[in-house]
Amino acid sequence: MRKILVIEDESLIRDNLLELLEIEGFDAIGADNGQAGVEIAKEFHPDVILCDVMMPKLDGYGVLEALRQEPSTADTKFVFLTASADQINLMKIRGLGIDHILKPFNVDKFLTLLEHQNS
Repeated sequence: MRKILVIEDESLIRDNLLELLEIEGFDAIGADNGQAGVEIAKEFHPDVILCDVMMPKLDGYGVLEALRQEPSTADTKFVFLTASADQINLMKIRGLGIDHILKPFNVDKFLTLLEHQNS
């Protein structure tokens, strides 16, 4: 079973994503902020991390940086979740070579992206 960590501070979005992922057969776990997400990633060893960009305590960029410095998570596939269609934000994400999903998102496109991440 593919393991996915969802790091999202908005509980409604996080809970909906976790429910969708479980329905689709993923082993999914959530974190409500970036610091918690980093700790959970070290223990859970997910195949893919879905991470909001703008969060309290540690933003998505900080999460990515922390996980890339940790040997056990350095190569984990990472996808940003963002509500910001701001071109500067999107260019920064693309510059990092990271896939992203704009919120709100189309469920079919979301699941296709996850399948791509797991191949």
